[in-house]
Amino acid sequence: MGFLKEFKTFAMRGNVADMAVGIIIGAAFGKIVSSAVADVIMPPIGLLVGGVDFSGLAVTLKPAADGVEAVTLNYGKFIQTIVDFTIIAFAIFLLIKGMNMLARKEEEKPAAPPEPPEDVKVLREIRDLLKEK
Repeated sequence: MGFLKEFKTFAMRGNVADMAVGIIIGAAFGKIVSSAVADVIMPPIGLLVGGVDFSGLAVTLKPAADGVEAVTLNYGKFIQTIVDFTIIAFAIFLLIKGMNMLARKEEEKPAAPPEPPEDVKVLREIRDLLKEK
């Protein structure tokens, strides 16, 4: 029973829950960026390079024969993956940069001045009383 209790304690920590949320949001964000790359960015790039779809680029190492599929080197998929990674990394960079900028703005807000120590308060009261006389 100790093992299950220990696991429950581990799983219910705030860090684990935060990490799970981050992973889920990251996966969804990755899908959005992958779709943006595949459906929005790559078609114009393919058009610029003569209508070539990078993911279809391959070199046949051994042609198909006797019911065995061809052996191909799919360098186009590799190029597409590099482009996806670069765009995802740039998007995450912009996201983190924006978050850091917001955090800096929060830090720059002037904090309320600290309350003076008790002895300063007493001295001010004495000063005010002396002024009244």
